[in-house]
Formats: sequence, C-alpha cells, structure tokens
Amino acid sequence: MNRIQKPKGTLDILPSDIGVWQYIENAVRETARIYGFSEIRMPTFEATELFCRGVGDTTDVVGKEMYTFIDKDGSSLSLRPEGTAGVARSVIENGLYAGAMPLKLFYLSNFFRREKPQAGRSREFWQFGTELYGSSSPEADAQVILLANSLFKKLGLTKVTLRINSIGCPECRPSYRSALLNYFSQYESELCDTCRERLQKNPLRVLDCKSPVCSGIAKNAPKTLEHLCDGCNTHFEKLKSLLDVCGVEYIVDPSIVRGLDYYTGTVFEFTVDSIGAQSTVCGGGRYDGLLASIGGPEMPAVGFGMGITRLIQALKDESLIPDLETGCDIYIAPLGEGASVSAFVLAQKLREGGVAAETDVCGRSLKAQMKYADKAGAGFVLVVGDNEIAEGVAELRDMRGGERVKVELTVESITKAIKG
Repeated sequence: MNRIQKPKGTLDILPSDIGVWQYIENAVRETARIYGFSEIRMPTFEATELFCRGVGDTTDVVGKEMYTFIDKDGSSLSLRPEGTAGVARSVIENGLYAGAMPLKLFYLSNFFRREKPQAGRSREFWQFGTELYGSSSPEADAQVILLANSLFKKLGLTKVTLRINSIGCPECRPSYRSALLNYFSQYESELCDTCRERLQKNPLRVLDCKSPVCSGIAKNAPKTLEHLCDGCNTHFEKLKSLLDVCGVEYIVDPSIVRGLDYYTGTVFEFTVDSIGAQSTVCGGGRYDGLLASIGGPEMPAVGFGMGITRLIQALKDESLIPDLETGCDIYIAPLGEGASVSAFVLAQKLREGGVAAETDVCGRSLKAQMKYADKAGAGFVLVVGDNEIAEGVAELRDMRGGERVKVELTVESITKAIKG
C-alpha cells in the first residue's frame, strides 16, 4: 500500500525543530507586548468576498493563489491567504473600532497560498503580523517599523536592510496612475498576459510583476515619489525624520509598491540578502481605506506581515540559533517490576512539583534505558531498584557534568539536587 505524504508545499515542524519556533514566538510576543500590541486570532477560512474586496481581485493572491471552495450552503469560502483583511473584518464585526484609539493588534498565524514552493516560501506558511488602527500620523508608521526593527535586534540579526517608499493617496494616485498607463502602454505588446490585464485595472500592479521582461520595463517607469501630493510628501518626510532621530538606517526605494491593492501611502520592506532571491522577510505599509472597502467606517491603519520560516532561515544564515535545551530534567530508571511502580509514582509526583520527569514504559533493560535517557536529553538519571526503595536513597547521576550524589527518594530532595 502506498504511503500517504503531506501535500506539496507544506511543512512538518518536527520536535527537533520546534525549539527555534518557540524561541521566535516568545521573542515576538515579548516585543509586541513592549510596544502595546494585543494578540488576536481569526478563523482559518473566511468569505471569499472579503479577500476579493479587501486584498483586490487584480492581485495574484486572489486571482491565482487562493484555496477556495463552495460550502454545503452554496457560499464561497477561502482559506486565509493573509492576515490584514481578516483582522479588519474582525475589527468591524466586533465593534473594536468604537474603542480607545489607537487599536494595536498582532497575530501569529498560518496562511495558505497555492504558489510555487521555493526557498523560504511554502503553500502553508506562518506570519507574525501587526495592525495599528486609528492614527494617520507618520508616528504610527514609524512605530510599527520600529517594532519590527526591535525584533530583529532582539534576535541578533545584523544583515537586515529597511527599504521605504510612498505610493500616494486617493488624491495623488490618479495622476500617477495616468503616468504609469501612458508609460506601459508603449510596451503593452511586450508585457506578460497577466500584466496586460492589470494595465487597465491597476497599472501599479505591473510594477510588482516578477517576470524578467516586465520588471525590466518597469525599471524606467515613472516613480511614485515624483507624483506625491503635498500631504503625502510631508508625511513621508516626517517618517524619514523619525527614523533618523531613532537611529534606524533605511534606503528610499521607489520600486517598492507591495503586492496587495489595499496599500496607500507608506510602504516598506525589510530584506535579508543571505536568503537569496526571496529576500523580503517583512513587508507592510499603510492601508487607510481598507475598513471602508469591506463595509466598515473610514479609519486609518498601518501594519506589516513577517514570514517566520524566512526569519528562521536568516537566523541560521547568521549562525544565530541559540543552544536550546531540550529533553527532561530527570529520567528514573527502574530495576525490576516492583521498582517500576515506585519509579512511575515518583515520576508523577515530580511532574506535579514542576519537574520534567520520565520513566520507563517499555519494559527495557537498564542498558537500553540509559541509551534512551541520553537520546532524550535527560539532565539527570536516577536508578532505583529494590534496595534503593527499601533504603529510601538512590544515586543521582548528572548526565552533563558526570557527578554522582546520593539523594533521598522524595520530591523535595530530588528537586533540590536537580535545581541546585
């Protein structure tokens, strides 16, 4: 019979790998807490219309990559391809927009896109995301950028580059759209099929095409910064001054437009060259019109999404994965069936006292148990037989340092010896 394998583009996160995931998740939650962001969790699937209206039906995400299915009641549902639209829906549905502002939320969730699996990219992927609602100020933009930057510093990453741009607002976007349309129309026959469709609907999306031909043409396209209104220009200049005064280095990169339709104004990316072509580890920006586009009130917002697998790869490339202790605190090795019951009870009492304890449940020999304890990463081993049980004392072996000490077979005595 053929073995069933995981779907293409998905990951098994094994016990040997989970330590670094938990290390990053803990760093994420602590950094978010320091910046005043509270965690939110959304459904794994949403109404397809949410992403069509929120993300944009001209995007590759909605047009090509979503996992969409028809429910038994005939409604169309999609696995979430990103987090911002789902958070926006939750903010509206639960009336969070009516509370104190700014509203600062973060998530650590898995998402789904049917795209070509490649380095740092899979069809099920995990992101840390932030969403700040209720402020249109450049200080809000700077705060989410600083949050991401603080996380990179906390993890020790040094080869990270911040790139920023502004893509304008509804006031100045029309003139820029016209300039793009005029420019790309000269090369319409050379553009890929997707970009020819995008040209009339949203020419800004052509700038984000990964096709070598389209990206080559886009290099000489009009720049967003050349078409900003006074308000957007002032906002962008203030953002730069805030980053300057906080000592955050950045590059102004007019090519950054991000791939989702809800972005307006500030857009930014953090890139890590060590992870190859897929170098963007974090991307975000401002999306002031998103809530209104899905039936909510007009409310400014800014945030980012950060890929966890890419973050892990960046840490590996800089040799920044710490030595994470795994395994149990103590392994209790019984000698004989009578001792096995006492060992079983003692292990349970230790667990109830907060000690990670293991004991044999496979009927192995002492030699086999010692091999298992070593493989399981046990810090200490306690061998107990009938004599030890009768005397109430046994020898505790430090598996790392090699020392051996006598301990009473009590939770207090063993815990004291282990914890020092």
